[in-house]
Amino acid sequence: LLRNGLNDFVQELRDGYGYQEVTSPHITKKELFQASGHWAKFSEELFKIETREGHEFAMKPMSCPMHTQIYASRPRSYRDLPIRYRETAFVYRDEQSGELSGLSRVRCITQDDAHVFCRTSQIEEEALKIWDIIDTFYGTLGFEDLKVRFSTHDPDDKDSYSGGEEKWQAAEAQLLSIIKSKVGDKYVPGVGEAAFYGPKIDFMGRDAIGREHQVATIQLDFNQPEGFDLTCVNEKGDNERIVMIHAAIMGSLERFLSVYIEHTAGKFPVWLAPEQIRIATVNQEDATVQCAEEILEQAKAKGLRASLDNSNESVGKKIRAAELMKVPYTLVIGEKEVSTGEVTPRVRKDIEVQTQQTPVTIDEFLGTVANETKARTTHTSLQGVKTKHEA
Repeated sequence: LLRNGLNDFVQELRDGYGYQEVTSPHITKKELFQASGHWAKFSEELFKIETREGHEFAMKPMSCPMHTQIYASRPRSYRDLPIRYRETAFVYRDEQSGELSGLSRVRCITQDDAHVFCRTSQIEEEALKIWDIIDTFYGTLGFEDLKVRFSTHDPDDKDSYSGGEEKWQAAEAQLLSIIKSKVGDKYVPGVGEAAFYGPKIDFMGRDAIGREHQVATIQLDFNQPEGFDLTCVNEKGDNERIVMIHAAIMGSLERFLSVYIEHTAGKFPVWLAPEQIRIATVNQEDATVQCAEEILEQAKAKGLRASLDNSNESVGKKIRAAELMKVPYTLVIGEKEVSTGEVTPRVRKDIEVQTQQTPVTIDEFLGTVANETKARTTHTSLQGVKTKHEA
């Protein structure tokens, strides 16, 4: 649920900027990765497969070579550009056992991958659109301290990079201009941290114990378009070399989850919470149970994630159990709620902005939670009861 909720949010933001969803194969002949440069640079990290006919394939370590082939599948006019592809892709890397670490370092990676194919004159506009998506996504999730790192090549280690020095300097100058237009001098240099095909703007986040992880990234690539001879027909009827922008909002979804789970300590916003509403009965009387079950069905009918606690435990223990599971809303149903048709929700402290106890109708409560889910809000307008554990 967390994976789908986060990924759906990213792709919804991208769709607002005209991205097309594509799907590419999990395995590909080695010739594609040879042309892209990945075979030479990352051969040891590739999962390789030999067919019965002796052909050598590899599990894809990234999606960019496949996306170049979608672009190259037919002639393109400058009027078609920019072309934006997005894919929720599974990629595979043969990490050594000692390098694996929980969710933060895995062999099968889920990437919210995207590539923009554009003219040189369109680079700044497209990169800023991606930056806007990053700002919206991380702002919604409560990350306010992402660090911007300008990842460049190391001029003293030219063998680690594709392309000539002149292209690298031009690409880095273009990205640096974009960075300065957004954050001025509030960025950190990352000499030697570039991808082998181009410089990057990396966004760094910290987990709960202060470890720094790269999350989002914007990468400028002049080299793969040249290697795959990617062009568009310009206004003069000539073939013009294009450029490619790689972008990931979460990067590795697994690594992002390792950061986000610790960042929130499991207190997810209402729209992401695996369980949004816990309904707890005061007693096992027929009227009470029936009322609670009806609320449960109404919640599910609105697409909300709710559960019913009709156990023989005390109300206090039921409320405490919901708190320990970090459920955003708890409804206690007893004789009063049955007779009035109103509830006073117990609201998880971190999403509450008002503490006045105000009963609301069941319809009003469920409607508010449904609206909060749709809008992906981080706080609630509902006025709830503060429990003794939160006081």
